[in-house]
Amino acid sequence: MKRRIWLRWTIVVALVLIYVWTFAGIEFNGIKPTAGKITRSIFEGIFSPDWDYVYLPDGEDLLRGLLETLQISILGSVISAIVCIPFAFWSASRRGKSKAASGSGKFVLSFIRTFPELVMAILFTKAVGPGSFAGALALGLHSIGMLGKLFAEEVENMDSGPTEALIATGANRLQVLWFAVIPQVLPGFLSYSLYRFEINVRSATILGFVGAGGIGTPLIFALSSRSWDRVGIILLGIIVMVTIIDLISGYLRRKLA
Repeated sequence: MKRRIWLRWTIVVALVLIYVWTFAGIEFNGIKPTAGKITRSIFEGIFSPDWDYVYLPDGEDLLRGLLETLQISILGSVISAIVCIPFAFWSASRRGKSKAASGSGKFVLSFIRTFPELVMAILFTKAVGPGSFAGALALGLHSIGMLGKLFAEEVENMDSGPTEALIATGANRLQVLWFAVIPQVLPGFLSYSLYRFEINVRSATILGFVGAGGIGTPLIFALSSRSWDRVGIILLGIIVMVTIIDLISGYLRRKLA
């Protein structure tokens, strides 16, 4: 009993010390005199959105920006969902497979995950030029790391009974893959892909900050020019789009479960 109490107090003290150390490393130079005025202007603009920006016959508008963001998300998700399948089987730990092979696959996926989407977007804008194509490539490559890990776990949790039964009947590798492996892992693969698509929609909204297309480009321009009413309508459009996609994706994932 005493040991448990000492353990709890040790954890509490450790957490307090971590918080103190964290806040001590943050520089605080005070609040600017104009902070209140700027904050009031921001909220007034956000809650009085520029409805005329929703659709403009000529030039960029909210609907075109959201549509481009959605296109970037879809293309990036499709790229990652297809490319990460061989990585998943490579890194999955299965009976009869060497640890070196699965370990090297896990290392590659971990290495890919270390690069944030914005960093990859900057690299691709330099390689292929600014625009939505660079954003789609950035999302696609970054998503391979996470989706490959989730796909590999799905392969590892697969029931080996159907596979062994088909092998015992003399089935070849292609038949085993088609009739035993794919039926088991496909629902999980689709569910994880939909979940990753939800994340990519959110990520695609900020890729325009570095010139990778989408609604982030007009958003950063509106922020730079302090057009808070335009910022308000853009944020409102992002919220509506993300909410609708979350509802649809959640419904589809429940059907796949």
